[in-house]
Amino acid sequence: MATPRMRTFISGLVLALLAVGLSVLAPGPAAAESEGRAALPDSFSWSSTGPLIAPRPDADHPIVSVKDPTVFRYKNRWHVYMTTANTAGAWSLSHTSFADWSQAAAAPQTFLDANPNIGNRYAAAPQVFYFAPQKLWYMVYQTGPPSYSTTKDPSKPESWSAPRYFFDAEPPVLTENKGSGFWLDFWTICDKADCYLFFSDDNGHQYRSRTTLAEFPNGFRDTEIVLAEPNRFDLFEASNVYRLGHSGKYLMLVEALATGSDWRRYFRAWTADSLGGTWTPLADTEANAFIRSNNVTFAEGEPAWTKDFSHGEMIRDGVDQTLTIDPCRLRFLYQGLDPAATGSYSQLPWRLSLLTQANSSC
Repeated sequence: MATPRMRTFISGLVLALLAVGLSVLAPGPAAAESEGRAALPDSFSWSSTGPLIAPRPDADHPIVSVKDPTVFRYKNRWHVYMTTANTAGAWSLSHTSFADWSQAAAAPQTFLDANPNIGNRYAAAPQVFYFAPQKLWYMVYQTGPPSYSTTKDPSKPESWSAPRYFFDAEPPVLTENKGSGFWLDFWTICDKADCYLFFSDDNGHQYRSRTTLAEFPNGFRDTEIVLAEPNRFDLFEASNVYRLGHSGKYLMLVEALATGSDWRRYFRAWTADSLGGTWTPLADTEANAFIRSNNVTFAEGEPAWTKDFSHGEMIRDGVDQTLTIDPCRLRFLYQGLDPAATGSYSQLPWRLSLLTQANSSC
């Protein structure tokens, strides 16, 4: 029979274990380990794995490419939603899940066209996050216009609702500036008062729309251009925006093409003091890029399997709408491409790999 002191110890241990279990099972705000830290170096270096996730075609899904990943940790597993492209050039979505990155290559992939709410429509470039005010998960993606679906459990790809549009019509500022481009690669992030939708136009512009936290997902307005380049390839696509710890500062990434050298894909970066503020260059040139082939090394024994560092997502501290990352421990799941690959864009064999920051100012 346990003594009173032992019973107290056991009770405390049970409560502690329950707390740990709840923190694993229930999504919530970003972890506090990055509290107050927003230090970023003036230049970056990275270490990359080899390909971790590749297409897993079946009889009904002859896919050749996996792209545009969104990644989060939920119920003690990694979850990745991504774009797929098949031999006919059709685009759709898939999901995979695994406990550890060493299991990623063998993990089953579920195709979202099996979800009758999604079906075999065009769908691409997903972003998944937990919207804490509604206790609901959102998947933001493109079906042409920006769309969203919701679920109570993102580990069940069959549970996503049918897509709904954020806008009734294309914003006039986009129509006036997109040229022959179109809006794409939609990204949502919120602060304590507002939610913002960022996107590109394939014509050298980066846009921002705003709604209130209370109105989300409705009411997006005040659409404006926040970055612009005369060369459309300098602001190409795949924008990401994150909160840097709990500092109140933000990081924006936008994919570009290295038109001054090898035309390979890379990422430029800017920072701002608020989501509604002005974006200041951080690492935004081919010579000093945020991520580019000239600042990425590969693990010992791993060949430099790609020179393209394209559409991906940072590993977040949590899963909620603040999209908080730890600036002292940056990791980025990206799409890469064998330099020898040729063919039409939809047929290129993109694979997913993980970058880890090799230098830090922390």
